[in-house]
Amino acid sequence: MSPWLSGRLIAASGLALVVFLLAHLASVAQLVLDPAAFEALAAWLHASPWLPAAELGLALAALTHVALSLQRVLQSARARGEAGYAQLRSRRPDSLAAFASRTAPLSGSVLLLFLVVHLRQLRWQRPPAGLEAQAVALALSSRWALALYLAAAVALALHLLHGSESAHRSLGLLEAANAAGLRRGSWLLAVLVGGGFALVAGLAAGAAGGLVAGAAGGLGSLMALLGLQP
Repeated sequence: MSPWLSGRLIAASGLALVVFLLAHLASVAQLVLDPAAFEALAAWLHASPWLPAAELGLALAALTHVALSLQRVLQSARARGEAGYAQLRSRRPDSLAAFASRTAPLSGSVLLLFLVVHLRQLRWQRPPAGLEAQAVALALSSRWALALYLAAAVALALHLLHGSESAHRSLGLLEAANAAGLRRGSWLLAVLVGGGFALVAGLAAGAAGGLVAGAAGGLGSLMALLGLQP
């Protein structure tokens, strides 16, 4: 597959996954805002006849994104010999964005590990109707599970920070005139999605009597995670 086509497929599959993440975040936010609405939404989704097709489409998008991204990493590693992907010189002026670019394979690996655990906990053993919120709380009630969920939220934020600019570059949409705006949008997306999932995980764990004690503790943990407080 040509690098031109590969880059566009990575960008398109990534965009599909971002749309899903935004929809998923909006739905799981109901877990802490309105648990009854969350249960009703979960019951509606599970009864929808189009859900298997949607899940299949998401699986294909994820497999495409992972396979082609891994192919690009391996090609870069072979091209640079022992230096590999981690030694690529970033074209990004922001040090954190450059770090996100260099560690994209690592953040992607964390997300894959999280996905397997998350599906094992809440999808491959789907909770009975009316017990979705309880199942999420139980999944987050252990320290290791909450640590993994928070690590995945950080990895997701870094991956989005890298992927947003990378996708625009692959599609030929990144130009000097719009680079600053696109990078600000990448930051906003990363904080919104990664921070949103971290906050929901913290609040859900607090409700289950985990590491975070309620809303104030969840917000404090998120702020500390983002480095917004000493």
